[in-house]
Amino acid sequence: MGDDLLSLREAAAVSGLSASHLRLLARTGRLVAQKLGRDWFTTEAAVLAYLADEGARSNDPGKYRKRGTERRQDR
Repeated sequence: MGDDLLSLREAAAVSGLSASHLRLLARTGRLVAQKLGRDWFTTEAAVLAYLADEGARSNDPGKYRKRGTERRQDR
């Protein structure tokens, strides 16, 4: 990681995600980040790469689909 480190609070402002969610992603390795002392840091490029990677964002793309809106196969 280079000199352009952002705190997860700053990264939250860039991404629209909460700092606590970014912290979870950092801890689980889904977001490239580095822990310095007790705080996590990442780069804007890492955040944008995470946001661009649909596969990394959800294991189930239909997870947030409202109930009753599933397509029926028998029509």
